[in-house]
Amino acid sequence: MDQIAPELLMALASGTVGAAGQQIWTSLRGLVARTPSGEEPSAENELSALDEAADDEERARELAEVLVRRAEQDPAFAQALETWRRRAEVWDDARTGAGDAHNEISGGTFHGPVVQARDITGPMHFGG
Repeated sequence: MDQIAPELLMALASGTVGAAGQQIWTSLRGLVARTPSGEEPSAENELSALDEAADDEERARELAEVLVRRAEQDPAFAQALETWRRRAEVWDDARTGAGDAHNEISGGTFHGPVVQARDITGPMHFGG
């Protein structure tokens, strides 16, 4: 199983990603809380640690690694985690938009403001 992107886990843990993102995070908590086939790794400690510091990439990476180790030891968990992962990635693609932004300005002298961006949320103002 491939590791879940730490950036995705951080976005979900932050709680600022809307109701759908929060629901996906809650579903991961429920999945992790299920009784594992063995004692370790459960991922509950790593999940709680990321809850406390959602912007900590190291904590997100540790959670992703523990989830993979648990999936390797528990086929039922692996299947459920893969289902969760697909759902989370679809949500993330919808939230951020899949793909890259490619901007190009060419030609003569341009007069006026130029903004090159991929995703902008909120108003933009130019001038004084």
